[in-house]
Amino acid sequence: MVYRLLRPLLFALDAERAHELVVAALAAMQRVSPLRRAVEARLRIRSSRLEQHLLGLRFEAPAGLAAGFDKNGRLVAALGALGAAAVEVGTVTPRPQAGNPRPRMFRYPEQESLRNALGFNNRGMIEVEKNLRNLARTDIPVGINIGINRDTDLEMASEDYRILARRLGPLAGYLTVNVSSPNTPGLRTLQEPAPLAELVSAVVASTDRPVLVKIAPDLEPARALDLCEAALAAGSAGIVATNTTTDVAGLPGARREGGVSGAALRPASYAMLRVLAPRLAGRCILVSVGGIDSAAEAYRRLRAGASLVQLYSGLVFRGPGLFREIHRGLLELMDRDGLESLGQVVGADL
Repeated sequence: MVYRLLRPLLFALDAERAHELVVAALAAMQRVSPLRRAVEARLRIRSSRLEQHLLGLRFEAPAGLAAGFDKNGRLVAALGALGAAAVEVGTVTPRPQAGNPRPRMFRYPEQESLRNALGFNNRGMIEVEKNLRNLARTDIPVGINIGINRDTDLEMASEDYRILARRLGPLAGYLTVNVSSPNTPGLRTLQEPAPLAELVSAVVASTDRPVLVKIAPDLEPARALDLCEAALAAGSAGIVATNTTTDVAGLPGARREGGVSGAALRPASYAMLRVLAPRLAGRCILVSVGGIDSAAEAYRRLRAGASLVQLYSGLVFRGPGLFREIHRGLLELMDRDGLESLGQVVGADL
């Protein structure tokens, strides 16, 4: 109810400015322990029926926060209080970078979609390391999404990822190798089997944490499968599918720069999961991302073979109660179908 009142005010602002205000509010809430606990008591759903043990970690529920929201690892405890069962921090680069010129984040309210051309804006691995070391106590898994600096020669990309893995790996539950953002020039050229295998091998050799790979939704199915097979052969423990899309069809007046998330991404993200799951489910972890904004959609992804789902744009349009809505709704859908545990849901349609 509070968010419904605030949303018109936030939507009257530039999208990135509104995001900054929300980040500031969450940081303030996180510092006030009684307030954080009160929010958590209201929004966090705990049920053994939703629990899974994956990647050597305990996930108390399947819906977590996707990378891009908490770029610098400042808000993990606050986001856990909102009900996120995991938080993926980043994308983090070795050195700080400002990203692309503003404006670089755009809302499409009627389509419940976002377009961003941020360009890996973040404060760099040293600041993220400090933030995570000073993190308020939290019991949810923390992933760290890693990428290259804009001015890194692509031939040296493995070195950026290796440095990040060594420095941040000890603070992560898992690492996600981002080779699929459309906002760093040339980055998606790493989405070829040989360079990706080399890169993943370098990261795996640099950390004792599980390594995931995040892929684009715009890949041809055969190429996506080849890419994932190469990643798994190189030691990846799973695939995050998908990043944003460069397809702006259906978004009025949208330029092709940047990547689209939210409801406009939903069909492509789900289609990619349906391509990957028959081949990869049971062999690795599949994390489905893109247009998940309801319990029904999360249930559809889980039944299609995803072990976990991630949200971001849905929170912008539906509000901070979305994790609670999804986790309560999953329990109701499981009751409807006579299922006792999430393990009975995952892959049920395969």
